Amino acid sequence: MDQNRSEQAGPSEQAALAAVFEEHRPRLNAVAYRMLGSLGESEDAVQEAWLRLSRSDVAEVRNLGGWLTTVVGRICLDLLRSRQSRREDSLDVSLETHVPDPVLSRLDTVDPEQEVLLADSVGLALLVVLDTLAPAERLAFVLHDMFAVPFEDIAPVVERSAAATRQLASRARRRVQGSAPAPETDVAKQREVVDAWMAATRAGDFEALLELLDPDVVLRADSGDLVSGLSKLVRGAASVAGQAAMFASLADVQTVVLVNGLPGLIAAPGGKVFSVGAFTVVDGRITEINIIADPERLRRLDAEALLA
Repeated sequence: MDQNRSEQAGPSEQAALAAVFEEHRPRLNAVAYRMLGSLGESEDAVQEAWLRLSRSDVAEVRNLGGWLTTVVGRICLDLLRSRQSRREDSLDVSLETHVPDPVLSRLDTVDPEQEVLLADSVGLALLVVLDTLAPAERLAFVLHDMFAVPFEDIAPVVERSAAATRQLASRARRRVQGSAPAPETDVAKQREVVDAWMAATRAGDFEALLELLDPDVVLRADSGDLVSGLSKLVRGAASVAGQAAMFASLADVQTVVLVNGLPGLIAAPGGKVFSVGAFTVVDGRITEINIIADPERLRRLDAEALLA
């Protein structure tokens, strides 16, 4: 299966293989995004999977989609382990304020590729929880619980038995269920909450903000390395409402967009994107706000294109 086939495969065979790979690409992108929480790294992982496929003899592979899924999983696992090692070496403690890459679109946009990428309501709050898992736990949970890959197929990737792999997924599942309650998935209902949040912020209505917030709400602001000291983690309704009041001047320059498929906000004073905010709403109240205000990441996300 791992034989080099570059000399054996003619142009027509490579073209046919590429066409088959493209059929699987949306699913592979979805796997990589859940594993890495980074759009750029996800694209790189899927491209690496194509390179491995193009160099492999897969004539005897009965389920090419399954094979590719585990290949992408293995690539992502290596990337996660490398990421974890770098954090340990640098004593980086910024994980608590890190916000994964959002998928942004206009309110009136329906992108089939984004729909596949965001199936099963994969919001930023869920990706934040996935970031807290050990790499092998994340792989077992994502592949099995989200993509129905059998534990027997995941076990060789994490170099454990099927039973031990099942335990990895079970531990991850408990963490996810305990930390990421099922959010609102109705776009209209979430839009009502986001609109009310904007109105209360504009009016400086502290009491109205408190009414919108769950008592245990968490606000996570990721400003990256370029804005040192502004990244923060804030807990509790009063503290989060206070933070909102501090930035009331931005309320008049906010635009509602879809952030991972649900209404969120782009703040763009003077037409220049300052931040992207995602809201997690449960039972009509905001339980989590995740904000990216890292200028470099905002440029890569091309958030300003949504304002045109």
